[in-house]
Amino acid sequence: MDTKSRHVIAELWHCNLDLLNDIDKLERIFVHAALKAGAEVREVAFHKFAPVGISGVVIISESHLAIHSFPEHSYASIDVYTCGEMINPHVAVRYIEEELGAQTTEKIEIPRGLGQMQLKKVSK
Repeated sequence: MDTKSRHVIAELWHCNLDLLNDIDKLERIFVHAALKAGAEVREVAFHKFAPVGISGVVIISESHLAIHSFPEHSYASIDVYTCGEMINPHVAVRYIEEELGAQTTEKIEIPRGLGQMQLKKVSK
């Protein structure tokens, strides 16, 4: 069994405040991000907190995309984890960045399933 996978963790700052607190739009953005990356969507679960903030996950055949939004700080933490060679997690991350209007982004990629972990910072 091939365990090779890629996990991109991104910090998105100065995002569109309205989008960070709109559960329907965030869900659509994340499903489209998965599809744009070529993934097969299996399940979707998003939850809105009171008074603000959303956590959500899109389960894909190849693993998952997740978000935790903090509208009060114009911030979202996301991760996109994909297994195999066919899906590029950076395609999904770029789409999410653009759709949320992130002005500042920091990303790292963690190769998974290869043995000892090696962190790799990714530039925008």
